[in-house]
Amino acid sequence: MLPAMSRQERERFLAGQHVGVLSVADFRTGGRAPLAVPVWYGYEPGGEIVVETGRQTVKAHLLRAAGRFSLCVQDERRPYRYVSVEGPVTAVADPVSPDVREALAHRYLDPDEARAYLAATSDQLKDDIAFHMRPEHWRTADFASFAADFAEPRTGQDAGAGPAEGAEVAEGADRSEGDHRDG
Repeated sequence: MLPAMSRQERERFLAGQHVGVLSVADFRTGGRAPLAVPVWYGYEPGGEIVVETGRQTVKAHLLRAAGRFSLCVQDERRPYRYVSVEGPVTAVADPVSPDVREALAHRYLDPDEARAYLAATSDQLKDDIAFHMRPEHWRTADFASFAADFAEPRTGQDAGAGPAEGAEVAEGADRSEGDHRDG
């Protein structure tokens, strides 16, 4: 079994700068797979996840209908790591607060880009809302120690970079993920 991250590791990883993939049940037609879309998000260890979106988007309608969602973030550089959380929507801020928009812009863009982005998209302050989610279920994996067990010895710049080229590390992700439930 691949090692799961500790509570502190998973919260620190989730708080890091990653583009998340938000998934929410899609009730629009029978048999449809969940909607999965990349998003900017905010998170502080021990807190709630915050996601901003347009009030009239498909994503917003589905989030309101489902009342919960999941978010997966990953580091695709070797050795691979991911955190996936799922939980209920605890609040909907309508409209989104200027502080939330600014924090998200500065999280993902350098200061000059963030200022320009905020100025260019200022109309979103009246059109966007923010969903807050409390993580209840966590799935995590950190492939570092697993990869070290079979990695070929490396020298120079590649030393410690992860598994040997061609190793099928990701294959075990579905079978060996950690499942942590807090509460």
